[in-house]
Amino acid sequence: MRSRLLIEYDGTEFAGWARQPGKRTVQEELERALGVVLRAPDGAGPALTVAGRTDAGVHALGQVASYQGPPAQLRSLNGLLPDDVAVLESAPAPAGFDARHDATSRAYRYLLLNRPARSAVRRGRVLHWPRRLDVDALVACAAALAGRHDFTAFTPRETHHVRFEREVVSAAWDRHEDGVLEFSIEADVFMRHMNRVLVGTMLEVASGRRSIDSFVALLDGKPRSAAGQTAPAHGLYLVGVGYAGERVLGRG
Repeated sequence: MRSRLLIEYDGTEFAGWARQPGKRTVQEELERALGVVLRAPDGAGPALTVAGRTDAGVHALGQVASYQGPPAQLRSLNGLLPDDVAVLESAPAPAGFDARHDATSRAYRYLLLNRPARSAVRRGRVLHWPRRLDVDALVACAAALAGRHDFTAFTPRETHHVRFEREVVSAAWDRHEDGVLEFSIEADVFMRHMNRVLVGTMLEVASGRRSIDSFVALLDGKPRSAAGQTAPAHGLYLVGVGYAGERVLGRG
């Protein structure tokens, strides 16, 4: 029997999703709790397959994971998890369901607080940017992302990726009344640091340090050295995962 989890977590104190020796990870916490709830004979929980492996400090609102075994009782499972991880749904999945390989899209948001004063209550949740930004330039950069492009410039040089083309189905910047700028993007799959390098480079455009045309040129497979800095992890959220062609963000 296959099961599926819908997961939310605050990535601040985690070294990322995936298990790593000597480090605290989301996967380790979940598998440990599942092992107890499902009464695994050896105490070890079922191995989880995740839709998107988030990096250290990245948050998730709608992460999806699958495993071989029955669904866990939600209250019991959450009772064993630390406060910075919560399972929102635990349900049976179709035979053979794989959270990673069956996903047809992933959606992320990056939150930026663009005002002179930093926020006390949103510390660790948004990137504070006190300097003026050209929002129209951000909007133009996002519009250029739609479609299939070569994102070599937006992932580290040392990488396991062998294919650098990605299909972006939706990308946009939105400004909220509280001074928050929100970048949302949905694509078939993402590479390591891709969203954070995109944001860091777009901020250079919006700050007048590079042109919109130079940003667009990066989408033709330029080297990583041609793009901008990697934006901090704490502003990034995995919003959700699409299956069977569904769109998470409802755009595009």
